[in-house]
Amino acid sequence: MNGVADISATALHRETTELRPIKLACRNLWKLFGATAAQFIATQDGRASAEDIASAGLVGAVRGIDLEVRQGEIFIIMGLSGSGKSTLVRCMSRLIEPTFGKMEFEGRDLLKISEAELIELRRHRMGMVFQNFALLPHLNVIENIAFPLSIQGMAKAERDSRAREMIELVSLKGREHFYPRELSGGQQQRVGIARSLATNPDIWFLDEPFSALDPLIRREMQDELMRLQAVLKKTIVFITHDFDEAIRLADKVAIMKDGEIIQIGTPEELVVHPATDYVAEFTRDVQRAKVVSARRLMQPPDGHEYGGSVSPDARISTFSSAIVSAGKPFAVVDGSGQILGEVTPQAVVALLADVGERNRSDGSHRL
Repeated sequence: MNGVADISATALHRETTELRPIKLACRNLWKLFGATAAQFIATQDGRASAEDIASAGLVGAVRGIDLEVRQGEIFIIMGLSGSGKSTLVRCMSRLIEPTFGKMEFEGRDLLKISEAELIELRRHRMGMVFQNFALLPHLNVIENIAFPLSIQGMAKAERDSRAREMIELVSLKGREHFYPRELSGGQQQRVGIARSLATNPDIWFLDEPFSALDPLIRREMQDELMRLQAVLKKTIVFITHDFDEAIRLADKVAIMKDGEIIQIGTPEELVVHPATDYVAEFTRDVQRAKVVSARRLMQPPDGHEYGGSVSPDARISTFSSAIVSAGKPFAVVDGSGQILGEVTPQAVVALLADVGERNRSDGSHRL
């Protein structure tokens, strides 16, 4: 290492997304299952407890959701099985009809548009990738990728040209004429990704797209997604139950439980400042060095001789080995080279050893 840690491109991206316009928003969104669901929540004016819902003989799959997804952001929704995360994403695209509330796309309420407008929106501006790949077994790679373009009525030459561009993008060149059964799981998922991108969607919904893959291929696909996002800069809503996956990919994370969102924040905010004991438990086994930034650990500069310098947003894991080896503090510097503070080897070692006030009995959950 030359003494200067690279500024985290992901961290910079997370900062700039806060300044971008809202692409998609849920406003007090509900999805209740049961014969009287719509009447019930309307008479409650969009407010009901879990006990009220159960007493009415209904099931509250999505309850009072408020969230905003900004343009170019990777927004991850997490939760255990049955928490409502897949139902929520299907409500966002109206694959499932919400019972109450607003579902806004670029400020327009999707629940008030016509069926024809919704079909047009799905065909041209939304992309979806699901866990089971959903490839058509009788079509080869190029035909699978071109399929949504044929639904749009695009001429064959044009859609084949677009499909070949997508094949290049997801590194499947040479497999254009393979059938799904002739591809590995990771290759099949690449075809699913390429197909969803063929229409050049403005927003991309991914429902646990990598959970059926083995760990090595899953890691490769996460790398692939980050590579594609660096090129395409899509607005992405991504479902996962894996917090390590969320750490790698997310700008923002929403944690769901029993149909409600418990907390929304960056991965670091969720780990360092959990809003509830449930969030603290959910993030308990996360390797904190992967999440915590130099900004979080820095203290005022003390005129030390520094062994190197890091960006305030650099994750501890990216320079922990270097700072411990140097045995000297690292300066935390901004883009202009101004020293904002310092991180000491002792603070890094304490974090790596999980020493401090984490999960204190007083419930503060501080570092």
